[in-house]
Amino acid sequence: MTTRATPITARSMGTHHDRVDGREKVTGRAVYAMEHEAGGTDSPLTAWLVQSTIARGRVVRVDASVALKHPGVVQVVDHQNAPRLVDTDDRELAILQDDRVGLRGQIVAIVLAETPEAAREGARLTTVHYDAEPHRVTLEDADTYAPESVNAGHETDFETGDVDAAMRDAAVQVDATYSTPHEHNNPMEPHACTARWDGSTLTMWDSTQAVHAVAAALAPMLGLEQEQITVVAPYVGGGFGSKGLPHAPEMAAALAAMAVDGRPVRLAVTRQQMFALTGYRTETISHLRLGAEPDGRLLAIEHVAISQTSRIKEFAEQTATAARMMYAAPSRRTTHRVAALDVAVPSWMRAPGEMPGMYALEVAMDELAVACEVDPIELRVRNEPDVDPETGKPWNSRRLVECLERGAERFGWAERSATPGTVRDGDWWVGTGVAAATYPTLWMPGNTARVVALDGGRYAVSIGAVDIGTGARTVLSQIAADALEVDPGAVDLSIGDTDQPAATVAGGSAGTGSWGTAIVQTVQQLRRDHGQRPDPGAESTSVAEAYPDMENHALHSFGAVFAEVRVHRYTGEPRVSRMLGVYSTGRVINPMTARSQFYGGLVMGLSGALHEESVRDPRLGHVVTQDLATYHVASHADVPSIEVEWLDEDDHLATPFGGRGIGEIGIVGTAAAIANAAWHATGVRARDLPITPSAFVRPPA
Repeated sequence: MTTRATPITARSMGTHHDRVDGREKVTGRAVYAMEHEAGGTDSPLTAWLVQSTIARGRVVRVDASVALKHPGVVQVVDHQNAPRLVDTDDRELAILQDDRVGLRGQIVAIVLAETPEAAREGARLTTVHYDAEPHRVTLEDADTYAPESVNAGHETDFETGDVDAAMRDAAVQVDATYSTPHEHNNPMEPHACTARWDGSTLTMWDSTQAVHAVAAALAPMLGLEQEQITVVAPYVGGGFGSKGLPHAPEMAAALAAMAVDGRPVRLAVTRQQMFALTGYRTETISHLRLGAEPDGRLLAIEHVAISQTSRIKEFAEQTATAARMMYAAPSRRTTHRVAALDVAVPSWMRAPGEMPGMYALEVAMDELAVACEVDPIELRVRNEPDVDPETGKPWNSRRLVECLERGAERFGWAERSATPGTVRDGDWWVGTGVAAATYPTLWMPGNTARVVALDGGRYAVSIGAVDIGTGARTVLSQIAADALEVDPGAVDLSIGDTDQPAATVAGGSAGTGSWGTAIVQTVQQLRRDHGQRPDPGAESTSVAEAYPDMENHALHSFGAVFAEVRVHRYTGEPRVSRMLGVYSTGRVINPMTARSQFYGGLVMGLSGALHEESVRDPRLGHVVTQDLATYHVASHADVPSIEVEWLDEDDHLATPFGGRGIGEIGIVGTAAAIANAAWHATGVRARDLPITPSAFVRPPA
């Protein structure tokens, strides 16, 4: 009988341990998706994708005659000769099954060749004839609707109290609209896959955040049992959410392998192709209304969020959900509306919902602080809720005020002038800003771990989790070691393979918490099954179905972000010169990997604040900023001095090892802190991301 995990004592946890995969990575021995040999006697073929050049319509004919004559081209797979799927409901994944085109950049053919050069040339030589239909590709062109739910299963709309009456009675009001653009994830390693079909089983070496999820999604569509698909992902070069769900290229690799039956196929999505095929953060428009007493105490919050989805598959960003729980206000209303367009399918990007939603809310709170003539930190303190405003449940550990106060002390907030545009350093106006951060404590049931006792006091621990570069291998080894009461070096951890016990996605800041809980529970099961000193070969497997006390508590992490921004008085160029993040996230398992995650979130937030924007051509529907030359991300020269601190705490309501997820909270609130600092520097309020020099066309004289 499996028993719920109980809290464990920290020995290794909380201390620095080098990454267990560090040597393999820096010496080039880490093998990524495109580098696997894939077995067999035949060398792998290269697959190259042919994409549609219309946003909506039908494929009349694919002419591959010239391509097939090119040296090295073996086959061209299109909707007329591709292997048939038995389930085509998911139109993002059900590629090459009919002649319909639902977006510019859709896969309309796959060229298979002996070399990458021949495959690419074959794709260029493949001619596709279309019957184009009218399309809609911008929010301005489309009507919106209310989805049944939004991402992560949240309710579409939420209301408590009487917002309209409270707004009428409010002495101070903020009524403003904020926007965030399309953003693309752009991990260092593009999406890639090596696939081999042997007639009855499919093996995929995939760049994914969830090996079991890929098998579970593709198997029913291909008419296979899930056990007939093996997905392996030992090393993944980043994902930021874009590899959390399977996308069309993975199905393309599977169909291509089946089309050549027995010969391995390698497919790497180019940087340009990623902008149509592997997900992105949708554009958001947020209308915020805040009503307050003269002292800044909130009476009402309204957040109306609009975003876009794809006509072929719905994804609704949960932009307004943070406004339901962040601050105490008797009346609150949030709504989500989406427009279905003839565009690529949006998906997860680091902190979906919270990143754009908290940007809007935290800039609105800064505007309220100005209107009430209250310090922005004090305003947040005055609106601190005793219990979760959304559910009425007590908090697991809400230490936002401590994060704000500690950050203010370190950042020198007390010396800040309340008047904007009063500090100048040469030709640069200088300002400081603050914003709060939050992220829910997500926990995913169904994770399974196996622990086997080995000779010499060693243990083999296996779980089908994926390390996407965050350090999961290292921290899971530390958690397992403390549960087993051994040194981390005595743990042989195996992850990244569907032959290992089932595990959920490396996403939602839920990986370490969910996987680690399963490992702890299984270790404790091993002790019950085989005693404190199990004989070599003894093993136990258990499924972690429950741990966090979500029935009785509201589980969230919190933080405070401080930024110093300089704006050039003549050019309007904004630059961040200093940032600090202070966080409450439960026990930090490994300070080195944790600091890296917080740094990465802050840098990504800075990048979104000042640089990132995917520009869509309104005539043709595709993103024109399709590379890192035109889609700007923060570079070394853009990143200032960054400091990170976390509060010392354990949260055994969340996990048996006391930690909560940290992968996403670093990006939340960062753009708002930068926007608020830019206002403090110039007196000009920028409400639309990214903040560029054009926002400050008339800085103070």
